[in-house]
Amino acid sequence: MVFTHDTVASLRAAVALVNTAEEPDTLTTPQQLDAFFRAHPYTGRHDGDAAELDAVRALRALLRRLLTGERDTVVATVNRILAERTAVPQLVRHDGWDYHLHAVDAGAPFADRIAVETAMAMVDLIRADELSRLSVCADETCGGLVLDLSRNRSRRYCSAACGNRIAVAAYRSRRS
Repeated sequence: MVFTHDTVASLRAAVALVNTAEEPDTLTTPQQLDAFFRAHPYTGRHDGDAAELDAVRALRALLRRLLTGERDTVVATVNRILAERTAVPQLVRHDGWDYHLHAVDAGAPFADRIAVETAMAMVDLIRADELSRLSVCADETCGGLVLDLSRNRSRRYCSAACGNRIAVAAYRSRRS
């Protein structure tokens, strides 16, 4: 299944944000939040202050539940996020991208924009019955999330580091 660029970008950003909560936490300073904002295609307001950092950090638990929940629970969460943040989908184009959906104003708080854009992306996954594209890392020592957009759905680890760690452990186990 091929998803639109904004769906893929929102899902990648949400997974990356949730994974910042894994040890060691990599979202503890406004500078790290600035780097996250630059690394992902969010537009609009970004205050870069401690209050915004706290709001984005607090969002990680909600997004984890959203990205790993059962279908009916995910639907309820998506609907709640969109209603609470008064989402009004509109077609926009910017930064060289053709028309795509934004559902909150660019002046809305960064955490609200992340929540709504993730919820909108989840709408596409739900409607396509593709929630299995999201999972928890197969490394039992890791709780990171995996977004598998591969054709054959073969991605099992949240990062190359986890995959390599498991491969090395299996190699060492075979050698002993």
